[in-house]
Order: sequence, then C-alpha cells, then structure tokens
Amino acid sequence: MATHRQKLAARTNVTSARRASHAGAAPKRGNELRELDRNQLGSERFAFPAERKEPLTDASHVRNAIARFDQVEGVSDAERDRAWRRIRAAAKRHGVEIEARGWRQLMAGKKS
Repeated sequence: MATHRQKLAARTNVTSARRASHAGAAPKRGNELRELDRNQLGSERFAFPAERKEPLTDASHVRNAIARFDQVEGVSDAERDRAWRRIRAAAKRHGVEIEARGWRQLMAGKKS
C-alpha cells in the first residue's frame, strides 16, 4: 500500500512530465519534426510555403527536400523556381552541397 508521501510524489512527477511535454521539452526522434513544432514554423521555413511542404530547418531536412522535390504535386513552375531558391539558400546556410544545377535537372527523366 502506497503512503501519502509516495502518492504526492507520483502526482508531482506526472504534473512535471505533462508540463515538460507541452513546453516542447520532449526529445525528438531522429530528425523528424513534431507536429507542434511544424505548426509553429513560419511559412518562410518551408520550400513550398503556401502548401507548407518540405521544411528547411536543418541539413537533413534540406537533403530530404532535394530528394523529394519531384514528388510535390499541384505547384506551378514559378512556385518550383521560388522553392528551389529557398532550398539553395537553406543548403548554403546548413552546409549542404547540391550537385544539380537546377530543379529541372532533378525532374529530368521523371514523370511529373
């Protein structure tokens, strides 16, 4: 049977854990963004801000945005141009080298 002190300590621990998880202190798994973090990002942190697709928050997300660039559907060539400029700027900021000379080179040979 638990004592009064043990019950009080358990309640305190649960309260602290809830507070920490709501404050964003919970650790992320790998490089994925938690939904709360993703929702709090400004539109300028995405390659495609209107669709809020392909976040550019760190080097691994930049590499992922490059790899999945051809998979984004429902965007115009002008939007792709602007997204490619954002990706290039983020790649420079995070030290990611890009071999492709442009987004059209990424799309070459792929169904779009």
